[in-house]
Amino acid sequence: MSLTQQDVARIAKLARIAVTEQEIDAIGQQLNDIFGLIEKMQAVNTDNVEPMAHPQDVALRLRADAVTEQDRRDAFMALAPQTEAGLFLVPKVIE
Repeated sequence: MSLTQQDVARIAKLARIAVTEQEIDAIGQQLNDIFGLIEKMQAVNTDNVEPMAHPQDVALRLRADAVTEQDRRDAFMALAPQTEAGLFLVPKVIE
């Protein structure tokens, strides 16, 4: 697939990117290079390749799901300018 100057200008307009006439040729060449790379990647036979979740065979270390910090809710509530029923009161910002 090869993009024309009109294609590049239209893509830039749709993306709301300001592109000068001098930049259109360079950008078009870069986009055509990207499309060429995609075509090469699609030509690779991947029929017998299993999908992988990660390129390396790694396992995450798991830690115990335990509480490590003490409950400081009351201390934080004491710092707030206004609270009510365990909630922070804030000024109304949306009418």
